Parts: sequence; structure tokens; C-alpha cells
Amino acid sequence: MNRRISVAIDGPAGAGKSSISKVVAKQLGYLYIDTGAMYRGITWALLDQEIEISDTAAVKAALDHIELQLVPVEDGLRVLVNNRDVSKEIRTQYVTSHVSQVAAQKAVRTKLVEMQRSMASVGGVILDGRDIGSVVLPDAELKVYLTASVETRGHRRWLELKDKEDITLEEVCRTVADRDTMDMERKESPLICVDDAVVVETDHLSIEETVQKLTELIRNAEKGERHG
Repeated sequence: MNRRISVAIDGPAGAGKSSISKVVAKQLGYLYIDTGAMYRGITWALLDQEIEISDTAAVKAALDHIELQLVPVEDGLRVLVNNRDVSKEIRTQYVTSHVSQVAAQKAVRTKLVEMQRSMASVGGVILDGRDIGSVVLPDAELKVYLTASVETRGHRRWLELKDKEDITLEEVCRTVADRDTMDMERKESPLICVDDAVVVETDHLSIEETVQKLTELIRNAEKGERHG
């Protein structure tokens, strides 16, 4: 039997990390941990409490009163904030436009990285985010950097939002580009592609093809094979 490993999947907003990781984890019987949803949950809580996001002291103080839970269900994960299911609310454009600013704060990252490492300690897990391979799980047996162009990622996000919110493709692409800048230039755990990561560009790959690619990489890593 192949050993169960820890898989770190990083990449920019809209690269398909969550949707792909969720499918791969289900196929392989792994636990999927959506770290982006965790940052979105904290962001939603701060906005709901009308806390000024730029006030780092207020944000740090508020963290002591925010209880965050990820609950596995048949179709993925439910995100609970103080026992309220906010799985849908955290995916709105309003939360999306603030999450990078929240995620850049040291107090937020410290709290969530500790949670993520604890959840991943059992092995047989897939974590996706922006600093998994570099900070959260630097010793992960497999690191993947999933990416695509701003145009491709923006179009994917727009397709998800267009029937729910009054927003243009141009606005979504601008948000994606702005998040890239914030994520790559932030002081705390910036988005980077670590040297030992396998880069998978998804511009011209279907979801099924990307799932197959990641599944093969994980199966090979389980056997101790190095990626080429």
C-alpha cells in the first residue's frame, strides 16, 4: 500500500486550487483543507462586526472572539464562524475584495497557520493556499504551484459570479490582478513558487485533465518517486 503524504498546493487567486484539490482529495481518500476559506471566514467575521480592516490592533483583538471551524460534508466543506454557517457569504465579491488585506496581517496568519499545521499533522492531506509549501508545510512530500493567466483566472471567477452579482468581467479581472499584487508583495508570507514545486499551468487544461495531472503526481510521490 502506498504511504499517505502531505500535499501543498499553492498558486494565485482563481487558478482552480480549491475546486481541483477538492476533487483530487475525494478520489484519493485524502482530507482536503481549504485554507483560503479560512482566511475568507476571518474576513467575513471582521466585516460583519464592522471592524476597520486596516486597524491591525483592532483586528488582532477581534481574533480572540472569532471561532472558526471547517466541517467536512459530502460535497466539500462547510465554514462555520462562531457556529454560523457562512459558506456562501464568504464567496461574495465583497469578501473577495478584502481578503488579501486581512490575510496580509501577521496576527491573522499566525492564528490560521497554527490551525492548518495541526489539521495536517495526521498525513493524507491536501492543503491549498498561497504559502503552504513555503511556510505552512515546508516539508510536504509534494508541492504544486497551480497557475494560469490573469485573463483565464478572471474569466473563471466571472462565470461563477455573473448570475449572482452585478459585476463585469473587467471588474473581476482587475480584482484578480490586484490580489496578485497584494499577495506577492505583502510582508507576511508572500505568494511565491518554491524551488521544489511542480508548476502546473491550467490555461489550456480542463478540470478533468488537471485532476488527472495532480492525481498522477500524488501517486508517484506516494511511491517515493521524484517528479520530473
